[in-house]
Amino acid sequence: MFSFDFVIMGILNLNILISGSTGFVGNNLVDFLTKNNHKVIRLVRKEEPYPEKQIYWNPNSGKMDINKDEKIDAVVHLAGENVGEGKWTEEKKKKIVESRLKSTKLLVENIIKLETKPKVFVSASAVGFYGNRGDEKLTEESKKGNDFLSDTCQEWEKYTKIVQESGIRTVVTRIGVVLDDKHGALSKMIFPFKMGVGGILGNGKQYMSWIDIQDLVRLIDFCISNDSVNGVVNAVSPNSVTNSKFTSTLGKVLSRPTLFPLPQFVGKIIFGEMGDALLFSGQNVSSEKIVNLGFKFNYPDLEKSLNRIILGKK
Repeated sequence: MFSFDFVIMGILNLNILISGSTGFVGNNLVDFLTKNNHKVIRLVRKEEPYPEKQIYWNPNSGKMDINKDEKIDAVVHLAGENVGEGKWTEEKKKKIVESRLKSTKLLVENIIKLETKPKVFVSASAVGFYGNRGDEKLTEESKKGNDFLSDTCQEWEKYTKIVQESGIRTVVTRIGVVLDDKHGALSKMIFPFKMGVGGILGNGKQYMSWIDIQDLVRLIDFCISNDSVNGVVNAVSPNSVTNSKFTSTLGKVLSRPTLFPLPQFVGKIIFGEMGDALLFSGQNVSSEKIVNLGFKFNYPDLEKSLNRIILGKK
């Protein structure tokens, strides 16, 4: 059952405030929303050469230059230190946590003080919330894991409850591995696979819950526009795969052999805790909730997604 608010939001162009708008997902989301005639407002730490309106903020100093009468229909919060870049030293882990908690706290405090509150607040989180769970099928109701990423995601998501309690519809997207040829995990894997030295990671049995970047931005837009979407939503393809399956599919698309496995103990030496958490752990995450709410994936199949991304096939 769709409310009157949904009808209005679906027809009118929206003013959408985005944090993390200059990142990989953020830039793709801005492009998608502007092409669909929405007005994007970027939260930035310094003035950037973008055509969209910009609002300065600095989560470290707790400063955000937003007027209380600013008209904002929706907020998308994507800001946070990249977890996949560099070893997880104590300093890096501190940045990962603080970049998420400080930015969310600052954004939430300012949003709930606006004279006219947004209709919806969509915040990123990650499937890392669930920890390393083998082949267990994980839904939004599944318990958190017991590692660094799980704890970080839990604390990150807590701040969104303040928004929800203020009366704003709130959605938390637990995002899987985002596939794109220029950014993220896939971009780093393509070159060695092209050279014929790709292979499984560890025993290859760990699950990888992934999503095509085009589907991710469409899913976020769906969460903005559809007022039946509330609470936690898994932002992953309906078809999670094991690392072994991912490896063989990537090799097939690239027409390259996949004969060179990376043993887990070697990965730990090279990448440390980060490699253990991101490369050798896995989650078999379900997207049934968002599908049942009416979202249709354009790229639910891994081979189809990789063919689009790498070979340009539609």
